[in-house]
Amino acid sequence: MQRLYDFLRRHPTGVDSFWAVLLFGFSMLNVAAESGLSTRLKFAAVPVVIALSTAVALRRKWTQAMFWLTLGAGVYQLALGIVAGFYDVAMFVILFTVAASEVPRWVSRTALGWGLIAAPLYFLRYGVDKGTNTVDNVLFTLFMIVPFVLAWVMGDSLRTRRAYYAQLIERNQRLEKERVAQAKVAVAAERARIARELHDVVAHNVSVMVVQADGAAYVMDVAPEQAKEALQTISGTGRQALAEMRRLLGVLRTGEPQESEDYVPQPDVEQIEVLVEQVRAAGLTVDFEVEGTPRRLPSGVELTAYRIVQEALTNTRKHGGPAAKASVRLVYFDDGLGLLVEDDGRGSPHEMYEDGGADGAGHGLIGMRERIGMVGGTLDAGPRPGGGFRISALLPLKKT
Repeated sequence: MQRLYDFLRRHPTGVDSFWAVLLFGFSMLNVAAESGLSTRLKFAAVPVVIALSTAVALRRKWTQAMFWLTLGAGVYQLALGIVAGFYDVAMFVILFTVAASEVPRWVSRTALGWGLIAAPLYFLRYGVDKGTNTVDNVLFTLFMIVPFVLAWVMGDSLRTRRAYYAQLIERNQRLEKERVAQAKVAVAAERARIARELHDVVAHNVSVMVVQADGAAYVMDVAPEQAKEALQTISGTGRQALAEMRRLLGVLRTGEPQESEDYVPQPDVEQIEVLVEQVRAAGLTVDFEVEGTPRRLPSGVELTAYRIVQEALTNTRKHGGPAAKASVRLVYFDDGLGLLVEDDGRGSPHEMYEDGGADGAGHGLIGMRERIGMVGGTLDAGPRPGGGFRISALLPLKKT
């Protein structure tokens, strides 16, 4: 059934032609059976039937032209004295079509005007014999105007609904394009920020390597064991820096500016406690807990962990409400670092975290996923049962 409906919608002229053929057939039978028409008028009525049937068949393809054809057929009827018949049903159809179609408004109003005067003109031409007095005849004439008005009103209402739906579709498409564009801009901006941050990490590792290399060269002859330790440090630091660079090349563009007002040495996991104290000083109650044995982590992992906690606590301050409480838990596993940041506030819609960001330093979950994806971790974020929001992340510790 749906296929048939889709087929009919794709071929409107074919559907209208079908009804036009039926109209032509019944109209010709009506003309032949009309006793009030002379033979001359019956032959004169044939062009009217053909014109109105053609107008019905092509009403949606050439709406404006078919309206003028119908109007001409009506004037032809009045001029020759052809009484109304079944074929005049086409006038209501054309009036509805003109009102519903995207023709100029003056054409639609013209159609309404002719619809209002059609019945009075007809009865002036042939007289009215439907009442016992003049008042009844006038009322009957006014009553016959109603079908024309209804046809135009129904068509105009359909036109208004179509325009409204078209605006909704256009607005939704525009919003979707804007959302996609904003997401792309957010990803690009976040990647540029990550590139600048990790530039410090890599630069630090290279600096360590240079210092250790200079030290090893200095003590090579007098303290071989110290030189050996320095070389081992250089080896481990180099591998770690190489891993960071490989991740950067995989997800970031090159050529981003390296200087900015916020271009400063980047924090690590140990500074998360300092961050928590700053948030507490700002008025947010935060519980901080560390499980497992703290140890040195790859620089990229430490930076990612700090930024995730920072973004999550900022979201809580902005969206959690005045009485919100938060908790931060770091868990050191053998092969990874777990982060759990929760709050019991009223929260904000999930889409706001995705699209709106929180503090200008990131872009909600988009930024978090970019950071975690860079170090090969996983993120789980969403509303908590009973209220609030939870962000859980697992950052793997890759061996070097």
